[in-house]
Amino acid sequence: MIVDGPEPGSWLGLAGMRKGFRDFVSPWEGYRSEPNEYRELDRERVLVLLHTTARGKTSGVEIEQMRANLFHIRGGKVTRLLHNWNRERAFADLGIEA
Repeated sequence: MIVDGPEPGSWLGLAGMRKGFRDFVSPWEGYRSEPNEYRELDRERVLVLLHTTARGKTSGVEIEQMRANLFHIRGGKVTRLLHNWNRERAFADLGIEA
């Protein structure tokens, strides 16, 4: 699920995730998202803090953002993924300090 940003949305299953993220990155050239930090919140949730860079294919505008992904894990498998364009919103939604 993409929580915020220009096109929030949600998808189910691997095929849905594949299509959703393909559509998500298609307007960008050189889309790169690198983890900076992993925070185990509890036995089933891991917060991954990311540094993301890209350039708009049409506009040429470059972005550099600090984002956050929240992984819900059960039985060694990801059961839910929340992608936040706005890292502070992720912290606020989780009720934790940056």
